Amino acid sequence: MRSRKDRVFSILVLFPSIVLLGIFVYWFIGQTIYISLTDWGKVAPLAAHPPIHFIGLENYKTLFTGILEGRFCQDLVNTFFFTLFFVLGSIVLGLFLAILLDREPKGKGVLRTLFLYPMSLSFIVTGTIWRWLLAPRGGINVLPRLVGLPALRFEWTNSRTQILQFDWQDIPKLTVLVVAAVLVLLAVRNLRRGRKWQGLFTGIPAIGLVLWYIFGGSLIPSAGLLFPERHGFNLAIIGIIIAAIWQFSGYTMALYLAGLRGIPEELREAARIDGCNEFQMYRRVALPLLKPITLSAVIILGHISLKTFDLVFAMTGPDHASTDMPSVLMFIRTFRGNQFAIGAAIAVVLFILVAMVVIPYLFSSLRRRSSE
Repeated sequence: MRSRKDRVFSILVLFPSIVLLGIFVYWFIGQTIYISLTDWGKVAPLAAHPPIHFIGLENYKTLFTGILEGRFCQDLVNTFFFTLFFVLGSIVLGLFLAILLDREPKGKGVLRTLFLYPMSLSFIVTGTIWRWLLAPRGGINVLPRLVGLPALRFEWTNSRTQILQFDWQDIPKLTVLVVAAVLVLLAVRNLRRGRKWQGLFTGIPAIGLVLWYIFGGSLIPSAGLLFPERHGFNLAIIGIIIAAIWQFSGYTMALYLAGLRGIPEELREAARIDGCNEFQMYRRVALPLLKPITLSAVIILGHISLKTFDLVFAMTGPDHASTDMPSVLMFIRTFRGNQFAIGAAIAVVLFILVAMVVIPYLFSSLRRRSSE
């Protein structure tokens, strides 16, 4: 049992950190949220006492439905594709490298150092290196000339080609489909586990959403504009994805390698005795045990990708719309255009996106610890 003196001492030790955290983190978050609900930046933004008026959610409505805010919508699309391929690529490559080192190859110490080395570099250095490597008239494109072949013509970060295009006005309908798909997956999982009532609780709303989409799709409101607004996957982001995977695959390798080294040798031997080859042993024994590490890697890489700024800034600069991200646009609107309210609104959107990734993970971790 802890004495009262120990509790008082603990509170006194933690109190300065709590105060500093409340001021320099949560107070500034609250201040940013408040600024995003004002019109600071429309009239004399740099005056000693600029006129600031409360306008509610008008800035958010402008960002998502304004005629002149198509760049922000494309930035969100860029962030989605960048996060998807960056997280997937880092996990797959990191797992492959971890399995390679787990097989105890010759020179494993040197290989581990080489794979981890990119993690020690800053995003600015990484972006500068890969900007040279992905130059349209140099770098990787001229490598075939070394063996007498013609140079490549891929534009890399300069490309303006888009694929997988969709109309921004269909976002509400796509949201309905995504929610219905998630509910269907939850219903199927609950039914497989014998949770009949929970399966019905999630399955009935899913069926209702699907029927609403099929028979009442015209009743679902659009995103707000009266004309089609096409967005898609810019091929220029491929270069940034490659650079980010190159830097963070070593990090995921270290996570998976630590997990593989923590698997008891008895389990490996039992799997081999049961007739599993090496591939089956990793697939049916190792990978299920590595699920917590995979979840942690997804959360960490996901929140890094959502707020990425310096890599994009170093590789393509702030004025290249094809590779733009919300964090870069926030910098432009706030520190170039002096549109502080719009910049704060973009920051709040990023904060919400990061919170949507991190908070569920924290809740699941705390619930797991309490159950243990």
